[in-house]
Amino acid sequence: MPFRECTITLQDVAYQIALPVDGQAVFGCMTDFHLHIKGARLAWEWFEDLFGELPPPDKRKLYTVHFTWFHERFRVLPADASEETVRIYARAYIMMLLSTQLFMYKSANRVHLCWLPFVARLDNMGSYSWGAAALAWLYRCKCRVANRNVTNLAGPLQLLSSWIFWRFPTLRTQGFDAGARKLHSHYVISHN
Repeated sequence: MPFRECTITLQDVAYQIALPVDGQAVFGCMTDFHLHIKGARLAWEWFEDLFGELPPPDKRKLYTVHFTWFHERFRVLPADASEETVRIYARAYIMMLLSTQLFMYKSANRVHLCWLPFVARLDNMGSYSWGAAALAWLYRCKCRVANRNVTNLAGPLQLLSSWIFWRFPTLRTQGFDAGARKLHSHYVISHN
């Protein structure tokens, strides 16, 4: 940049998308998934244990499930859902979020089974440094897009968009600052 170098930091991740930047490392997911499958179990057996069913064969490809199957199957939580059903739906939502938002590939239409070790233990989800992993994935995707043969950027694009919005005020839509001040003053008045 004309004024200095600048880049997205862990502080930006923590403040802008509120992901934890401390904790256990998120590793082995995308490149070494086959080495980290619980007890060398077949990934599809583990998937069936965690979700209670398998997607139809035409919705599966290698270690991925088509996003539409997840979206259609887990769209609405039944009103009389048991605790286990709620856990299954939570796993599905988290798998979709991780595969299509934070660690998205260019197509963003597949949910990768590499997240099974994390959603298997929902109580441990908050102990991981998701922010550091998302930032690392964004850096990797930005490096890839620098190749002249690559035409699309992948990764946590909402993080990139938020960073641009907050770090480059001149790129904001006209009138945003006035609207934000008005909203802030309304909030302060209503909470005093």
